[in-house]
Formats: sequence, C-alpha cells, structure tokens
Amino acid sequence: MGEIHENQAPERLQGKNQAMVVCCILGIGSLVSWNSMLTITDYYYHVFPDYHPSRVLTLVYQPFALGTIVIFAYHESKINTRKRNLIGYILFTVSTFLLIVLDLATKGRGGVGPYIGLCAVVASFGLADATVQGGMIGDLSLMCPELVQSFIVGLAVAGALTSALRLITKAAFEKSNDGLRKGAMIFLAISTFIELLCVMLYAYVFPKLPIVKYYRRKAASEGSKTVSADLAAAGIQNTSELTDDDSKNQRLGNKELLLQNIDYAVNLFLIYVCTLSIFPGFLYENTGQHGLGDWYALVLIAMYNCWDLVGRYTPLMKWLKIENRKLITVAVLSRYLLIPAFYFTAKYGDQGYMIMLISVLGLTNGHLTVCILTTAPKGYKGPEQNALGNLLVIFLLGGIFAGVALDWLWLIGKKDAF
Repeated sequence: MGEIHENQAPERLQGKNQAMVVCCILGIGSLVSWNSMLTITDYYYHVFPDYHPSRVLTLVYQPFALGTIVIFAYHESKINTRKRNLIGYILFTVSTFLLIVLDLATKGRGGVGPYIGLCAVVASFGLADATVQGGMIGDLSLMCPELVQSFIVGLAVAGALTSALRLITKAAFEKSNDGLRKGAMIFLAISTFIELLCVMLYAYVFPKLPIVKYYRRKAASEGSKTVSADLAAAGIQNTSELTDDDSKNQRLGNKELLLQNIDYAVNLFLIYVCTLSIFPGFLYENTGQHGLGDWYALVLIAMYNCWDLVGRYTPLMKWLKIENRKLITVAVLSRYLLIPAFYFTAKYGDQGYMIMLISVLGLTNGHLTVCILTTAPKGYKGPEQNALGNLLVIFLLGGIFAGVALDWLWLIGKKDAF
C-alpha cells in the first residue's frame, strides 16, 4: 500500500502533456471512420443516387450505437474497460478496412446488394462508437478535466481533418477518371491507419503514462473495479487490496447519479437533436443549387467541423466556460433559433449567410459539449464519475438519433423526397 501511494502529488503532474496528445489521437480514432463516411457521402450519392445515403446511413448507425451504450452503461461497474476500448478500436479498424474491400469487390457499382453491405458495415461503426466513446469518456471522467477535453477535442479534429482531406482529394482528382472513387479510397485507407494507431496507443502507451496510472490507482482506492486490467497492463499488480474496504466501495447508483445530473443529460440530448436535425442531411439535400456547385456541401461541412473544433477549445478561457447550470440550459435552448434561420436562409439567403449559420452551429455545439462533459463529473468519486460519463454518452447518442430522425422532416414537400 505504501508503495502504491508513494509520491502521488508529483506523479499527478507527470506525463500530462503526453496524455493530452494521446487522448486527442484516441478521440480522433473514435470518430474518424464515421466522419470519413459522412465526408465522402458525395461519392455515395454518385453510386447510390436514389437511396438518400447521408440520411439512411446515419439512421442505420444510430440505433446500434444507442442500444449498445445503454447495455454498457447498465453493466458499467462490471465491465473490463481495457477490453471494452480495445475491442471498440479493433472493430473500427476492421470495419473501415471492410469498406475498402466492399468497394473493390463491387468495383464501385451501385445496387441494392452493395448498399445493404454498406449499411451492415455502418451498423458495426455504431457498435464500435458506443463501445469506445462511452468507455473512453467514462474512463477519462475519473481523471483531470483536461484529459476529457482533449478526447472531446479529438472528436472535432477528426471532423476537421476529414473535411480538409476531402477538399484536397476532390481538387486533386476532380479532372481524373473515377476521381470521386479514388479520393474516397484514399480517405478510407488513411482512416484505417489511424484506427490501427489508436489500438497500439491504447494497448501499449496510454496505460503506462504516470498521470494515467495515478488516477486509475486513485479510482481503485475509491472502489472502482473497471480499472484493474489497465493497472495490470501498466505493471501494477494486487490492486484488489485497494478495494477491500467496504466503506470505500459505497457509491451512488446510476439512478441517483442521473437524477442529480438530469439537466446536464437533457441539455446534452438537446444539443445533438438540434445539430443532427441540420447536419449533414439538410446540407446535402436542402440547400439548393449555388455557385459552388457540388463543392457547396463539402465547404459547409468543412466550416461546421472547423468551428466545432474551435468551440471545443474555447472553454480553456475561463471567462468563456459556462459552468452555471441555468446558463447552460439557456444557451442550449437558444440554439433552436438556428432551425428557422437555416430554413429561411436556404430559401431566401445566399451562400455567405449559410456559411455564417453553419459556423455558429459548429461553434456552439463544440463549446457546450465540453462545458457539460468537463463540469458534470466534478465532486464525485472515481466509480461514480465513470458511471456518469457513460450515462451522459447515452443522452448524447440519443440526441444524435433523435436529430437524425427529425432531419427527415426537411424532405416534406420535396417532389423527389422518396
């Protein structure tokens, strides 16, 4: 016991910068495959023009993600977090590679069969997303807020990175034969490499960082059993003796945690309902014809991703970070004014106003997400923070699912809706 807690104060600060970089890369890996799918949707619209890829694929993805995270959150205290996250990243790696195999096997042809295969791979993305995102946010919630924020920033970096790569590949292959397909394959190959890198980082680098070992030992001393495999991977054995004291094993149940943080959970849900009711389906199918032609949707998505990334860094400025629960609620509800703004801008406005609106949508999405996920776990013990992180991800994914479903309402009145 004495060796385990020796030099805790200085160790708490050791490796923090390295941990933040690794967390950011792991955040990229938890979303880069799905963002690649969204960003190459122009290719899938070319291959499957009658099947509404941006809307259908998102609708396929979300039920699997939501169902999986609900199951994991219910059994959170008994799940080996290390195995959970490794399985998630491996599933991402394999599924992304399968997209390349599927396209090569069908030679880029459309039809119902290849589309069903595409939907099956997207469903596996949903499983992987819930496995990784809930596991990572739950795990990082019991550490310092900077690590949670770095992971969340990584989610936005994935979007910005894929948008930048998509614009580059589109410009590079625009005049070549089969240019869309070549760009899409390069995209998926890069995503596969990033996912494989995340597997290596999480398996061999992350658990051995001093700051990570410190917080995991602290969580184990507070009764957490989810970190034992990670501690063993870091070379710390016999952690069971840390949890023998029943008084330390007492923790709030999921229901109590949820009731105490219901405003955070509902606000997170509402943030993503608003965002996903607009992004990406509305941008691909409801903005009409413009001077930018088929570049228009890609530019809008790139602007959203860039400002979402900026928004995830703005809470670092203390005077901008919102920690007051009522102010968070007011800010979240105010975003719903963007929905009529997008409608009237698409109908009467020009490209400049649309780019401004999508920038505001991305900035507020990133900023409010970080404010909630870094503020909510404060004041709880390690096992409670892990559980709360999983519960909040349920509402985040639930909001995405509801937003994707509501996104179909934009098709009402369109002659070519179905």
